[in-house]
Parts: sequence; C-alpha cells; structure tokens
Amino acid sequence: MTLQGKKIVLGITGSIAAYKACLIIRECIKKGAEVQVVITPAGKEFITPITLSALTHKPVISDFFAQRDGTWNSHVDLGLWADAMLIAPCTASTLGKMATGVADNMLITTYLSMKAPVFIAPAMDLDMFAHPSTQANLKTLENYGNHIIQPQSGFLASGLEGKGRMEEPEKIVQALEHFFNKDLTLKGKKILITAGPTYEKIDPVRFIGNYSSGKMGFALAEECHKRGAEVTLIAGPVSLSCSKDIHRIDVESCEEMYHAAVDNYKNADAAILCAAVADFKTAKTEKKKIKRGKDGLTLELLPTQDIAAALGKIKKKKQVLVGFALETNDERDNAMKKLRKKNLDFIVLNSMRNKGTCFQSDDNQISILSEKDIVDYEKKNKNEVARDIIDELEKRI
Repeated sequence: MTLQGKKIVLGITGSIAAYKACLIIRECIKKGAEVQVVITPAGKEFITPITLSALTHKPVISDFFAQRDGTWNSHVDLGLWADAMLIAPCTASTLGKMATGVADNMLITTYLSMKAPVFIAPAMDLDMFAHPSTQANLKTLENYGNHIIQPQSGFLASGLEGKGRMEEPEKIVQALEHFFNKDLTLKGKKILITAGPTYEKIDPVRFIGNYSSGKMGFALAEECHKRGAEVTLIAGPVSLSCSKDIHRIDVESCEEMYHAAVDNYKNADAAILCAAVADFKTAKTEKKKIKRGKDGLTLELLPTQDIAAALGKIKKKKQVLVGFALETNDERDNAMKKLRKKNLDFIVLNSMRNKGTCFQSDDNQISILSEKDIVDYEKKNKNEVARDIIDELEKRI
C-alpha cells in the first residue's frame, strides 16, 4: 500500500487515452490512495462519469455548478484537499491553458488553486507533441515546478507512429510512488551541484565560453531536491529557474565558480560537477572594447582553475565526488583518465557523437564509469537522466 492515505486529484482531458484513466484509478486505489476525478467537458466525450464514479466511489466533478440549487464545486477546497494532482491524459489544449492561466473550466481552476505537487502526462499525436508551441508550454510548466511524465514513442490513434503516446498507467502510478516514497532518501544530505557554462571576459563585450545551457545540472538539482536533499546550486550564466528551496549561487567566471565550490564542498556530503567550465582565460582583460584592426587579434590564454582537481584534493573519506566528461574521441579512455586524475568516485560520460544530446538539447545519452564497472544508458530526457545519475549517487552516499 505504497500510496496509503494519499489524496489524489485525477484530471482527465479530451484524449483517446482517457480510457487509460480507469487503469490509473485502479492502480492508485489498490495502493491505498483516495482518488477524486475532475474531468473536462471534452473528456466526457471519451469516457463516462458513471464509469469513473464507479471506480472511485465518488461523484465526478466537471462543472462549477452541479445543480441549480446554489450548490457548487470549490476548486479551492480541492487544491487544499489533495496530496497530489495528476493530469492524465493531458492534451495540447490543456497544456496551453495551464501554461497561460486560461481558467475556463473546472480542471484548470483546480490546477491554478492546487497547493500540492502536480504531475502531467501528455497525450497527443506526434506532430502536435513536437510542435514548438507544445514544447514551449511544457518547458513553461516544468519551470513552474510541475512534474512532466514524458510520453513514449509508439503506435498512435492516428495510425502514425512516433512520440506522443501517453506513458503506461503503471509507470504513471510509479512516478507518484517515487515522489511519495523515494524523494526523501536524501533527506539530511547536503549536495553541491555546478551547472551551466562560465564566461571568461576578453573585454567588456566579448568573452570565451561554450554552448552549455545548464539544463542537465538544473535537472540534477531538482532531482536531489525532490529526494529531500539540501541542495546548493552554483550556476553559470544561464536563463533557467529552479525551485525556491534550492540555494542558488550565480557566478560568471571560473574563478567565481571555483571559490564558491571550494567553500561549499567543505560541508557537503557530495558534489556533482556538471558545469562546462571554460578551460582558458585571457592573460589580460581589456577595460575598453577592442576595436577591429587590419592585423586581426592575438590573445594570450592561460589555464583556468581546475575545480574538479581542487575538490578531489580536499575530499574527505565520507564525501562523494562526481564528475562529467564531454568527449569527441577516445571517450572511455579519456573519461577514465579524468576519473583517476581528479579523484572522482564516478564520472558521467557524454559524447558529441551522440546527435541530439549534450549542448542545448532536452535529451542526453550517458555512460556512468567507475573503477568497478561501466553502465551505458539509452537516450532519454535530461530529467530521466538525472534520476539515473542520482540513483547511482544514492548507492555511494
């Protein structure tokens, strides 16, 4: 009974995948949860409230006013009652309304009033899911703190095959179980994470940097936070937001990140060095903008601080140190050399040869290397990759 006593608001929208809501309800109730369904008018075209009420033993909520006698359904009360809200299936239309606050039905007003965590399981055709507007709405909702349960690739109602098929009911329920039962496995632990690029100034308007978006590091910070850890996130110049309970330190240069990392690692149980730190800086930073000249420009470059090596030297017996390696060739050999040289417990390897991963991408494909073994993973969304990495961290911490 892994969801014993939990109160779940299940939102159902107008998708053919609505029939799978019956299986979600059954699984939640089997695991001890109490389920209250809120369905959109379009959702009722795909599955009847009678079926849903029979499974939940509760009246299904769809309209603001259930009768003409003055009684009404309070979205505010539902937001206070629930331990979690799950919207499955969630259509592209509902995603857009949630992202922009268009409160034109009971489900959206309940979402906007929800005090508890919200889980979203999108379901739609592959082109709708891939459309930039849908992807932008998903990113917005994720930045709001919602948990996105990514759809899978498979055969769709349109007869096409691709990504957009709602995750299977048992996996969706497992996401709830993971949140309620596994998210506190790092409670009491202090985790330091670096993320994003660093910028090394050439002059007031130019810098040496790289293409890192910080998405992987921020996903790791959120995953540790979900599991109850006290997280310190040292972020280079990125345009990402994080949960307010994460202690964020914004830096620009490697020097700034180095000092923040050394200071905060002293009291940490583990550090994950995910930032793409610039390896070089100019010997001299000009105070004025360098003007274009016929002879071009020659820069003298010096090495920046080696943050991983510095933390590896001061690492205590019970501390864990995790590094990242982005390679273009001889990937495993180079990663293992870095593991040993920097005194890391394990290293996460990315390869530039895996297209659609690494810089700027929402996906990643990694291998985790240690002195004992090497584990290769499939290409996944970076939030899922973060779970794999933190699962490995938990074994060691």
